[in-house]
Amino acid sequence: MEPVITRFPPSPTGYLHIGGARTALFNYLFARRFGGKFILRIEDTDVVRSTEDAIKAILDAMEWLEMEWDEGPYYQTRRMDVYREYLQRLLESGHAYYCDCAPEDLDERRKAAMEAGLKPKYDGRCRDRRLGPGPKRVVRFRCPDSGTTVLNDLIKGPIIFDNAELDDLVLERSDGMPTYNFAVVVDDITMNITHVIRGDDHVNNTPRQILIYQALGVPLPLFGHVPMILGEDRAKLSKRHGATSVMAYKEMGYLPEALVNCLVRLGWSHGDQEIFGKKELIECFNLENVGKAPGVFNLEKLLWLNAHYIKERDPRSLVPLLRPFLEAEGYGDKPDDYLAKAVHTLQPRARTLVEMAKMMKLYMVDEVEYDVDAAAKFLTPDMEAAFGKLLLALEGLETFDEAGLEKAFQDVVSDLGMKLRKVAQPVRVALAGVTVSPGLFEVIDVLGKETVLKRLRAALQYIRGR
Repeated sequence: MEPVITRFPPSPTGYLHIGGARTALFNYLFARRFGGKFILRIEDTDVVRSTEDAIKAILDAMEWLEMEWDEGPYYQTRRMDVYREYLQRLLESGHAYYCDCAPEDLDERRKAAMEAGLKPKYDGRCRDRRLGPGPKRVVRFRCPDSGTTVLNDLIKGPIIFDNAELDDLVLERSDGMPTYNFAVVVDDITMNITHVIRGDDHVNNTPRQILIYQALGVPLPLFGHVPMILGEDRAKLSKRHGATSVMAYKEMGYLPEALVNCLVRLGWSHGDQEIFGKKELIECFNLENVGKAPGVFNLEKLLWLNAHYIKERDPRSLVPLLRPFLEAEGYGDKPDDYLAKAVHTLQPRARTLVEMAKMMKLYMVDEVEYDVDAAAKFLTPDMEAAFGKLLLALEGLETFDEAGLEKAFQDVVSDLGMKLRKVAQPVRVALAGVTVSPGLFEVIDVLGKETVLKRLRAALQYIRGR
């Protein structure tokens, strides 16, 4: 079997879309599964709409998703000599010809064809005029007038196209730029692409591309067209369903492994398994299990996956990812070890890094601001004695560990004839400002003796001032 070589060829006219990222992922995993190569190619022949910012956004998204490419990025605008060489071959073999039909004239002829009930395709007027290059002239492909072109799709199965329905498509525009269908074929030939895995919106382009391959006398790659991604209302995925940009999910606090896991399951399955590590994906991925039906992008499923990966991560690895979100909340800096300890207490609770950054407030602020209802309910005068005794007990602890803390709390509540839960919740409010937080002893362990005593003294003062 020849080495597998796949490619991902985004157009740099905007951000990397969720659908494009899934296509890239399928190509990446397929190449890795068979020990092949994954090539990144930037299709920037639309020079008006292509931007450097968009190129950077695409590369950043690929890197964030950890889809390492083996070659590239190649840029089509730097390969003009290659396209001209292959164009010349088609002209010399009679498979291509120059056309000087004016755009307005073409529009009139298409209208006339439609009024006559015919397909509004190019009528072949310049096919046999033997024109040469000249101003405002394009180069067209001479499509066969009869017969069929068969696409043996790896996912959809055989699809047959009637050649008479196809157009003499333009290969080179009047400004000398190659068109998509021509450039992509030349690129795939010269980069030795063995498998073209792409969205099924390209199915109708494929017979035209197959005919160009055949005209050039080169073997076809294998084609596989994956179904589109839909929103939960079964309509085409768009901004109204939520963010469609890959990097927007980074900004919303998602982990790359969660988005990768979510994307790969949009149209592909491996039994009933939902969660996959990268190594496992590479071992399992195939095209046989890519479905023909569109995949539905479910934000709740992505949230669930993200919560899973946050919980499973080493807390130290989350610290650098969390720092930008802590800065956005306006918190000051804290040492890595302190943050990792705090993160560990929040991993079972946070679904995104944005949520985690907000939950980190109790660990980041110098002074706690009490929730009004929580303070009214729990920081009450009847807690003054408990807080006073607890402060004395904690001040006397030589080692501020969980065993010592638990004993100090138990001694205080026993002395006062109270139950632990009667004291625990007021202490939680004193330390966190709210009634919901990680476990009380977890919080105390992270904050440390000095901060805990400071917050308990402030709470006692608040109680006495009521």
